[in-house]
Amino acid sequence: MKFRLRGIFDRLQNVLLISFILIAVVTSVMGIWTTSVVVNDYTEQAENERVARDMNLAAAFYEQSLTQLKGAAIRLADEQALAEQIDAVRAGDTAIQGDIEHRMIAELNTFCCPSTHFVLIVDEDGNLVAAYGIVKHSLQKLPAVGNWHDLPLLAAVLADQQPQAATEVVDASLLTQIGLAEQARIPLKETPKAYPEPFDPREGSAGLAQIACAPVLDTDEEIAGAVLVGHLFNNDFTLVDRIQAVAGVDTVTIFFGDLRVSTNVREDSERAIGTRVSQIVFDTVLTQGKPFTGIAYVVNEWFITRYIPLLDHRGEVVGSLYVGARRAAFIELQRTLRNRIMLMSLMAIVPAALLALPIARLITHPLEEIAWASRQVAQGNIQMRVPNRGVGEVAVLGRAFNTMLAELEETQVQLIRKERLASMGQLAAGVAHQLNNPLGTILLFADLLLQDLPEGKSREDVQMIGREARRAKEIVAALLNFARQQRVWAQPTALDTMLHEIVERARQQPAYEHIQIVEQITPDLPRLEADPVQLSNVFVNLIDNAADAMPEGGTLTVKADLSPDRQSVVVQVTDTGCGIPPENIKHIFSPFFTTKPLGQGTGLGLSIAYGIVKMHHGAIQVKSRVGKGTTFTVTLPVHMPKSDTQASLPKEVSTTPEV
Repeated sequence: MKFRLRGIFDRLQNVLLISFILIAVVTSVMGIWTTSVVVNDYTEQAENERVARDMNLAAAFYEQSLTQLKGAAIRLADEQALAEQIDAVRAGDTAIQGDIEHRMIAELNTFCCPSTHFVLIVDEDGNLVAAYGIVKHSLQKLPAVGNWHDLPLLAAVLADQQPQAATEVVDASLLTQIGLAEQARIPLKETPKAYPEPFDPREGSAGLAQIACAPVLDTDEEIAGAVLVGHLFNNDFTLVDRIQAVAGVDTVTIFFGDLRVSTNVREDSERAIGTRVSQIVFDTVLTQGKPFTGIAYVVNEWFITRYIPLLDHRGEVVGSLYVGARRAAFIELQRTLRNRIMLMSLMAIVPAALLALPIARLITHPLEEIAWASRQVAQGNIQMRVPNRGVGEVAVLGRAFNTMLAELEETQVQLIRKERLASMGQLAAGVAHQLNNPLGTILLFADLLLQDLPEGKSREDVQMIGREARRAKEIVAALLNFARQQRVWAQPTALDTMLHEIVERARQQPAYEHIQIVEQITPDLPRLEADPVQLSNVFVNLIDNAADAMPEGGTLTVKADLSPDRQSVVVQVTDTGCGIPPENIKHIFSPFFTTKPLGQGTGLGLSIAYGIVKMHHGAIQVKSRVGKGTTFTVTLPVHMPKSDTQASLPKEVSTTPEV
């Protein structure tokens, strides 16, 4: 039989070997065919995502710059007595003018990137009162002769008396008044794929600037003038270079209309100032006022680009902000990835052929072992197991096969245990019936004695005899529960009250004289649907066992609380006694198993407790350390299933403990 199985699995191994090689060849061919499409799609998506990220960063830097300008304008405009100082400067007060210029210089020094910045103070008619700026990285006093009322942003602020900040076009005539006309002048260059005519006829002479304007009000809240703080972009590269350096953007450009006025795009190693945007971008961004994303011709090569329109304070398009990455770099990346994947696909055929044999053997050998083991089980060897190797599907099959055999073996053990428990149950039933008669006699005579005894110590002792005899009868009833089918008569049960009464009764017993009992019972626990008599027996048994484990005294802690999900009550009985050896833990709930000396225990207490808890759909667990103590944890549901509130206990209650 074994040789016949070996032949079958040898043929399976050869089939797998050939299949692996064919799969490697077909996969390589298909991979080479599809690589180009996959790589192109992936890199194009990555390109667009990167450019979108770059634009988000560039736009954030741009807005941060505009916010900084607006803050400076508002701070200067809010200076006390500035309205009166404007009048004083117009009257020729040089001391006041020097004080104003000192504050203007202080604001200019706050800019983290010194560039072409200017600060202007005008009166209510737009006449220049004072001007200072940073030109070519140096602080300079600018000419302050002229009128800026023709700047639409200033006119709007003087009319509305509200601060504003936007990207504005500054006419050459205004720039001439403060000496920045030459800075703004940029000759237009012939640019391939550009529109025939410029977007704004002022391109080349006028300037594009971020300008913030704040009104200056007198004590009567009347307009007395305004403060303008601006950043001229023409021939100034500090902002685009800062975005490139800090945000890691490849190229950045600021356009006035369709004219590059600030950029780090290069043409023959020089900045491409004066070149213009391509027609497709012109139509989308400048004419329609929409963002543009895609491949565009920039100066002299193709870029993956994103443009967004720049708007003035009236919402009109005055230019655009651009970020881009050279497409040639991405094409080279695509080519490199494609070539490497093609090479790896071809090279995969050789190792696939070399690895096919051991892999085929790795698959067929466990299957062969499972087939052989199944033959052994069929012949009666139920202890047969297959080796547990690997983590793949075959290994899962092997583990499932072993699990099936283990469950089959456990079923046989359960059947044997069931027969043994049935015998134990018959014995327990017989003993219980034999005890009922003498217990009844004890109760009868105890009641008779109570009728004749006066109040005193003797009467209390007889009462104790009666109580304990009744408890003994309850224990006998519980013993019968272990032996035969029994119902759980569920009723609302105050577990906290029950535990308190059990603890108080224990404190009155001599056995607890040297034991400190600690109650940690949460008050007002929800009432359980449970059999109070049976549960009382469970906790009395656990507390008595805890006391027996501390013959020299110790601490007994009874703790009760709701579970985190508030669906169960958890009771813990903890002692500081001798503990339970690990070898005895697994037998602790078995019938007639006891570690007490002969005559001091039947070994049924925990078995009965285990059965009662299971009838209540609960769980009982034990943790113990030798020399440290033991904790029994009982978990009981607040609500029993409706069909089980008066359900019968199964004829056999498993005695496998939860440890």
